[in-house]
Amino acid sequence: MLSDLLRRHQADFGPVLPVDLNSPEVARLDFTATNPLLTAANLHDTATFDQLVARLLADKNALIGVGGYLEDRVIYRRSPSLFDADPTAPARSLHLGVDVWLRAGTPVLAPLAATVHSLADNEGHGNYGPTVILEHELEGVVFYTLYGHLTRRETALLHPGLTIEKGQTFAEVGPAPENGDWPPHLHFQVMADLQGRVGDFPGVALVSERATWAALCPDPNLILQSRHLATE
Repeated sequence: MLSDLLRRHQADFGPVLPVDLNSPEVARLDFTATNPLLTAANLHDTATFDQLVARLLADKNALIGVGGYLEDRVIYRRSPSLFDADPTAPARSLHLGVDVWLRAGTPVLAPLAATVHSLADNEGHGNYGPTVILEHELEGVVFYTLYGHLTRRETALLHPGLTIEKGQTFAEVGPAPENGDWPPHLHFQVMADLQGRVGDFPGVALVSERATWAALCPDPNLILQSRHLATE
C-alpha cells in the first residue's frame, strides 16, 4: 500500500510549507458537527468564516491551524452546488486531505522531487481555486500530491512536465476570492491513482465510502509529520 511506502520514506520528505508544523503555535481545528461554534455560523460568507477561523486559533493561542483528514465536516454546506447538488442523495462531507490554515502568500514547497502532472483554476465558491498536482516516484511506485487554494500568479508560471526539485517553492497559498473563496489555507492531499483526472481530484467524499477513499488517499501526515495531526 502507498501508506506503507510513505512510512518507509518519512526521513526523505522535506516540508510542504516553510513553517514548523510541530510548533506550539500550531493547533488542530475541528470542523465537525461537534464544534458548537459552527452551528449558527454563516459559513457561506467568507469574511464571517475567516473570523471564525481566527477565533478558533485565538482560543488555542495558535497562529496556524491544521486538520481535516477523514474528518466528517459540516462546512461544505456553504457550497451545496459542489457537494450535494442532488438534495435526495447523501451529501459528501468526508475530507480527504489535510488543511493548513495560515496567511495568504505563504510559499508552498515540494516535499520530494517531482514533475508537474497538471494544474487548473477550479473556479467557483467553495472549490479549489488554483490547483497543482505533482507526480512523484519512490521505489518505482508513482503517486501524486495535490495542492489546492493557491494563487493564480504563481501557478501561471507552471506547466505539465516541469521538473520541481525537493524543497523548491512552486506556488503560494492564495487569498480569497481567487482561492475558491475560502479563508486562506492550503489543502494538501496524497493520491495513489488519479483515475484519469487532470488538474482536479475529489477532496471530499461520501462518509459511507470511507474505506475506499482512505486506501486511495492515504494520510497526508505521513509526509507532513506534524505531532498535532498524530492519530491515537
